[in-house]
Amino acid sequence: MLIGGIEKFTTIDYPGNLATIIFTVGCNFRCHYCYNPNFVLSNEVQKFNEEYKKKNDSIITEEIFFDFLDKRVGKLDGVVITGGEPTLQVDLEEFIVKIKSKGFKVKLDSNGTNPEVLQRLIDKKLIDYIAMDIKGPLEKYDKIVGRKINLDKLRKSVIIIKSSKLPYEFRSTMVPQLVKKDDIAKMGEFIRGAEKWFLQVFKNDVIMVNKSFENFKKYSSVELEEMRKIGEQYVGECRIR
Repeated sequence: MLIGGIEKFTTIDYPGNLATIIFTVGCNFRCHYCYNPNFVLSNEVQKFNEEYKKKNDSIITEEIFFDFLDKRVGKLDGVVITGGEPTLQVDLEEFIVKIKSKGFKVKLDSNGTNPEVLQRLIDKKLIDYIAMDIKGPLEKYDKIVGRKINLDKLRKSVIIIKSSKLPYEFRSTMVPQLVKKDDIAKMGEFIRGAEKWFLQVFKNDVIMVNKSFENFKKYSSVELEEMRKIGEQYVGECRIR
């Protein structure tokens, strides 16, 4: 498992649970507004892999992570695995099994491009909560994520998650340059009947994959509320985060 970073404590990323977050390295998307470019961009990932192989002290090895986790038994409820895109990790299943063996719950964040992995983890009862990003309306996906995407895989992942009988959420980062008010209905239709959909405020004050997006204007609270009202027509609960 390639671990790029750890956030030792969070009260908001795993609803109802105290958790730690690990960031995996590598992603098949290049979302312009991604604020983890060091875990995503190919040249950065290559450098990370080279350092990892050399066992550089700055790298977070599995041994370091599990030593940390052992000290949090009884203090934390769960682990959030995010990225990058965690489902690209070839040893993800083995990694989660080890986390679960220590009594922690697992929340998985995913972009939905590997439905077979999601299904396998669900079938083996290895995840307890799923969050999938909905980047925009399907016809805009390639533009938003900077890659040619197999939309059928996204559709399959949505179906799998909605029928999983696990707690889950869909979430969308509201970037004015990419997602418009008129897009909300299309996005809502894509996940119609879902339990929860969060419209996330765009962070414009961080380093991003596409530096030209830094300091771009954000949607106002009034504009976000207008979009939320559209979104709630399609799901059980639509909230601004």
